[in-house]
Formats: sequence, C-alpha cells, structure tokens
Amino acid sequence: MQVLSGLIVSVDAFFIGLSLGLQEKCRFAYLVAINAFLLVLCIMGFLVAGRIYENIPFEPDYIVGFAFIAMGIWTILCYVIAKHTAEGQRKQDRKSVKNIIIIGLVMSGEAMLITMGITFIFLPYSSFFIPVAVAFAHFGYSALSFFLARTKYVRRIPDVLSYVISGTALIIYGLMALVL
Repeated sequence: MQVLSGLIVSVDAFFIGLSLGLQEKCRFAYLVAINAFLLVLCIMGFLVAGRIYENIPFEPDYIVGFAFIAMGIWTILCYVIAKHTAEGQRKQDRKSVKNIIIIGLVMSGEAMLITMGITFIFLPYSSFFIPVAVAFAHFGYSALSFFLARTKYVRRIPDVLSYVISGTALIIYGLMALVL
C-alpha cells in the first residue's frame, strides 16, 4: 500500500516532465540530475518525518496539506505572472536553464513533502520503500512525458496546460491531505 501511494501521488511529475520536454534547452541529462537530487530529498524526508511526527502538537496532515496547496498556487501564479508581464514574457521566451533549475527544485520539494506525508500516514509501519517508490515514480512519469513532449503531437499542446494541471494536482493533493 505504501508503494502504491507513492506511485499514485507522483502523477504530477508527468506534467512537470511535459513542461520540461517542451523547453528546447532542456536535455534528458538535466531530468536525470533533477531526479537524483529528488531521491536524496525523498530519503531525507522519510528520515525526518519519523523523527518530527511525535514532536508536532497537531495533526501533521495540516502541514502537508497547506504546503501542497501553497506549491500548487505558486506554480500557477508563477506561470501567470511570467505570461502577463513584459519581463516575464522575455524570460518565458528565453526558457533559460534557471527556469529548469527552479522547476527541478519545486518538483524535488514536493516529492519530499509527498514522502513525508505518506510516512506520516503509515507510521509506525512505514518502510524505506516509500522514498524509493516516490522517487522512481517521479522519474518514470517525468521521463515518459519528457519523451512524449518531444513528439510532434504533444508539441501542439499549449504550455499553460502543463503548468495549470501540475499546480491543480498539487492543490488537490493538499486538499486530500486536509480532508482525508
């Protein structure tokens, strides 16, 4: 069940890989580096979650839920601001390596939060499969969509779609953590 949870909640990585694949300057090696960093953060999240769970005076799901909601809103707002300001439009047109790094940090941070959230849910029976499943699911989904984005069919999809869907998925995960 822990592995299944890691696979299910990592679906937003598909849309992040799609947005990276649509950027001409992004190479697959960048995606591999992002996911290697992501694996390290997932392991750290797993180790930290077990230690801080007992010290949190309220339900940890609130932290995870609000963090997901904040990251989802941030993802959508960054895209909207970049599209509707002159400076943001120039940056959007350049698609710099800086954008790729920011996307990678957001993806890694949310993977760490996913790992912590799943660990909280399955404590005291959580296992090391949680961070491994989350990291490999992120890599699998993002690699698949990265290569799909390089096809002529996916190139016609507007980039706003990947940002909005990715941000909305994070918001939905946050609401699920708060409600369930």
